[in-house]
Amino acid sequence: MTKAIRIQKAGGPEVMSWVDVDLGDPGPGEVRVKHTAVGLNFIDVYHRSGLYPLEYPSGLGLEAAGLVEAVGEGVNDLKKGNRVAYAAPPVGAYAEARNIAADRLVKLPADIEDEQAAAMMLQGMTVQYLIRRTYRAAKGETVLFHAAAGGVGLIACQWLKHLGVTMIGTVGSDEKAEIARAHGCAHTINYNTEDFAEKVMEITGGKGVPVVYDSVGKDTFDASLTCLAPLGTMVTFGNASGPVPAFDLGRLAAMGSLFITRPTLMSYTAKREDLMASANELFEVVLSGALKIEIKQRYPLSEAVQAHRDLEARKTTGSTIFEV
Repeated sequence: MTKAIRIQKAGGPEVMSWVDVDLGDPGPGEVRVKHTAVGLNFIDVYHRSGLYPLEYPSGLGLEAAGLVEAVGEGVNDLKKGNRVAYAAPPVGAYAEARNIAADRLVKLPADIEDEQAAAMMLQGMTVQYLIRRTYRAAKGETVLFHAAAGGVGLIACQWLKHLGVTMIGTVGSDEKAEIARAHGCAHTINYNTEDFAEKVMEITGGKGVPVVYDSVGKDTFDASLTCLAPLGTMVTFGNASGPVPAFDLGRLAAMGSLFITRPTLMSYTAKREDLMASANELFEVVLSGALKIEIKQRYPLSEAVQAHRDLEARKTTGSTIFEV
């Protein structure tokens, strides 16, 4: 038996329970991983709340690091004792151990610690595909990135600065603005006290930005479109404030032939070769020292309820992990 978080229905943090589960042996193509650290991400809230539907009963969590305990039939490139990490479906990372497909696991370099990996795999590979593939931000450009003091945001602050890109970041408080600036964000806008669209135009001299990276969703979508230069790209990759409602595509033409995309990490890493390329580029920039993964909050995995409450109340900054 092992301990894990399980939910029987969608709802608030209170639907999560810390229970015993019968794990069993890994099946063909699977590996059993004993978790040493588990990542907390906003997508976990989407799954728990029902915004992204699950089949019940269900686990939660998409990201963890740990040690290979056993390998199933047909697994040749992993063995017992290997240090591995992942950021991949199906949900179930909120557990002391689990069985997962071997092709979703990445071996960890010696200089990447387990806690560091659990704090960066999902958020770091998200930033990688956003700024290197969805819209490849180029040196000298100025971009807008919402939620700059969050886990994804602080990684983006550092990585974009490393690439020579000027980042305008929105935040919810002056304290979060200070954190974002300390991590390389060139301009911060407190959306609770300032009109971020007006400030973006002021900063860019009325030109707007070539891309907006937006994980907030409903509350920022319309104003974000007005921040874009002609032929600009709107990258909406999250729904922290709720999903973006339906809108008239004709607006994109009227506002300057804009592009819009709704990407997911799971699509960008569905192929094994893409997963490895993304993870390796993340490891490279971390090991270079250009990107530091700072764990701002730690919770025992058994206290996932409180962690979700704090995350939804915007009490967290940067990366958060569960200790197993």
